Amino acid sequence: MNAELGLRERKKLERRAAIESAALDLFEEHGFDSTTTEQIAARADIAPRTFFLYFPTKEDVVLADYAQRLDRIVEELGSRPADESPWDALRASLLVVASDYEHERSALIRRFSIMTTNPSVFARSLALQAGWEDTLSAVIAERIGSGHDDGGITARLLASAALAAMRSAIQHWVISGHHEALPDLLTSCFDQLAHGLAEVR
Repeated sequence: MNAELGLRERKKLERRAAIESAALDLFEEHGFDSTTTEQIAARADIAPRTFFLYFPTKEDVVLADYAQRLDRIVEELGSRPADESPWDALRASLLVVASDYEHERSALIRRFSIMTTNPSVFARSLALQAGWEDTLSAVIAERIGSGHDDGGITARLLASAALAAMRSAIQHWVISGHHEALPDLLTSCFDQLAHGLAEVR
């Protein structure tokens, strides 16, 4: 039974990967808006209805790795030293994910290029990141403890600022042609936020 479940799960992962590959190829060939789910299904050799068993929308195919990235950040946050400041813990955790991005450079360039040039995909990414903010706020609030009696606004501000740094670094990375290392861009964004943008003239 375990072997059967393992085989079934592998087949599901393989089919999911095939759908992603077919969709990204078509988006690059014909444009995101001009590509239909029926075309993706045909390229992936599946029934059109099967597409929706794996992805709710076309946008979600481009952003298929978002849940995995969030899990990675939360895992890293949980492993940071207890006496480390929440900001430094967020910085270190997001830098790990930025390094992951560098190791998967070619695949992520494809995804980010589609995301940044298609309003509906970008809007969907922001919606998913709102969920990231909720999750990271809860993790940071637990890390801070009950000493901060501010209704959780500090934890939320930390989470949203860290994610803004990540988003800015990624967008610049894509727009500038990926010449600079993403972790370096992210470090610069964190440094500027830490020093205070009010000082920029």
